[in-house]
Amino acid sequence: MTQVVEAPGGRTLSVETHGAPEGQPVFLLHGTPGSRHGPNPRGIVLYRLGIRLICYDRPGYPGSSRFRARRVSDAVVDVEAIANHFGIDRFSVVGRSGGAPHALACAALLKDRVICAAALGSLAPYKAEGLDWRAGMAKSNVEAYEYAAENLSALEATLGERAVHVRGDSESLLKELWPELVGHDKNVIGDIGLRRIIAKTHAEALRESAHGWIDDVIALSRPWGFKLSDITAPVKLWHGSDDVFSPKDHTYWLAKRIPTADPDVETGVAHFGAVENLPRILTWVVKQVNNEPRAERSAAGGGTGTRPLSLAGAGPGPVSAEVGVAR
Repeated sequence: MTQVVEAPGGRTLSVETHGAPEGQPVFLLHGTPGSRHGPNPRGIVLYRLGIRLICYDRPGYPGSSRFRARRVSDAVVDVEAIANHFGIDRFSVVGRSGGAPHALACAALLKDRVICAAALGSLAPYKAEGLDWRAGMAKSNVEAYEYAAENLSALEATLGERAVHVRGDSESLLKELWPELVGHDKNVIGDIGLRRIIAKTHAEALRESAHGWIDDVIALSRPWGFKLSDITAPVKLWHGSDDVFSPKDHTYWLAKRIPTADPDVETGVAHFGAVENLPRILTWVVKQVNNEPRAERSAAGGGTGTRPLSLAGAGPGPVSAEVGVAR
């Protein structure tokens, strides 16, 4: 059930929770474009893990007030507002694709509240020093970020037109991206169930406007507003080796600058592999929670107390009928 949470400045955020109501709280920050209705693990997986998954629409997406000129670091005030609304003290954060840098922002700026963070298929900061930022990147992404940096009118027109197409055909964006997809991504999108989930996510994200999408791209092409070196919580950096939307060198760059980073580049997997690997990443989150000192784990919201969370039924294998995304 969707809940409306008040954010700073009189804004509102649309929020949904899944899994164990009294479980360990984990924020899942959606991709770009995306929404709180994005691909999530099945409820039975979340219950077995003892996780309460919290999803919300970033500003500008349907249900959440637009926040013009927002930075990546501004996600922190929204995550904190939601945590306070639910009476949660400590939590973990997972970000997928465009949500990944926002998860890193929470790890850097909410140090005392974030137990651990995971960034799946993350970009590095735009024009990061020592990184050929565009190398290996799909033309559509290069174009969008160049527009964001140099021609905002072109960005708004391009993404606005794509949003109109999605409203007419939920799979239109996937069809447009198809020529740029590599083998593994084509296999993921070729799965009719996953394709429908991702297309439905696009349709929900863009059903009113392209504002959230536009503002995400602008934020990701500007300084992020925090220092990666300030992160002290454990960080998992997962990436597919064949990703053409955020190439793997971005994660290698991040890993050199985050003191607690654990890079995990999976061979033969591409961008949409983040959807398939989310149950495995959440298993990693559970291990980090269980490794915490008992007193700190007791302080975490969600009623988990001192009892270790369960790892049953959440092995590291690929998506299956047992450990998979809700369809």
